[in-house]
Amino acid sequence: MPPTTTGLPSLRITLGARGRFHAGLPVLAGEAGEDLFGPARPVGHVGRLALFQAGDWLLGAATVPLITGLEDTTHRLYDNILEATRGQHLARIWNDVPAINGSRPGGLENYRLFCRGRSLAFEQCFGRGFNARLPAASAVGTTTARLSVVFAASPVAPRHVENPLQVAAYDYPAEFGPRPPSFARATVVPGTEGATVFISGTAAIRGHATVALDNPREQLACTLENLRGIAHACGLGPDLDRDGGSRRHFKVYVRHAADQPMVAAMLEEELLEKTDQVSYLQAEICRAALLVEIEASLFGVKTLDM
Repeated sequence: MPPTTTGLPSLRITLGARGRFHAGLPVLAGEAGEDLFGPARPVGHVGRLALFQAGDWLLGAATVPLITGLEDTTHRLYDNILEATRGQHLARIWNDVPAINGSRPGGLENYRLFCRGRSLAFEQCFGRGFNARLPAASAVGTTTARLSVVFAASPVAPRHVENPLQVAAYDYPAEFGPRPPSFARATVVPGTEGATVFISGTAAIRGHATVALDNPREQLACTLENLRGIAHACGLGPDLDRDGGSRRHFKVYVRHAADQPMVAAMLEEELLEKTDQVSYLQAEICRAALLVEIEASLFGVKTLDM
């Protein structure tokens, strides 16, 4: 971990009173804890996953050592997720991957190993058409040596959404690895008290190419354009339901801690409201050239412009 983040708290994920997990992501500013779903009760285990129920949401989390390697550990953990959510619909998965940009000499990058393990688990469960079932997701680098995963599933069938400005991640060409990333750009879950919208980790990728290399400000500008694109596709309008009264949570990942003040200033001007909950986290991002990534979770969206 860079010296500038030594001693900082790690983001705390809360799933009810008895479910607290530390993601291994240093908090640079903003909220040090995240409790998206409110009161939740434990409902058992599947493999290494601890399961919780929060209203209609089935939640699960696990933090596991890489005893059998990253790819196999990912495959096994996703097998557990898919078993636990049988009869439910996956809506969101958060992944914290050890040394995500690292690799062993002559081996695949860790993110590509993770992607292969995840993709094979989905394909074995759902068959070759599994891309239609993929939920919103993110994968960033953790400071620990363990793989951490948190998921949310719903009994209500969601709508998975792609960004017109980007190639779907699951359609990336082979240059990005033997198995492309398995996630949708966003997932919309209808509800009686408003929709829930999960927007995946979003960065400076246009089409399938990284843009604005070595320029965090230009990468952030591109990221904001991509967020507007996926917001439109979800029906949120260009400002992610900024004035719609929904409860908005953001996680902002920056590769270099020194960039956080600039990122925060730009987001406060162009995106954020005082009522938003925001965590600024130091993390490696899934591509070594990416410097910033933003994800959003919106609850109680009253109006979707479809």
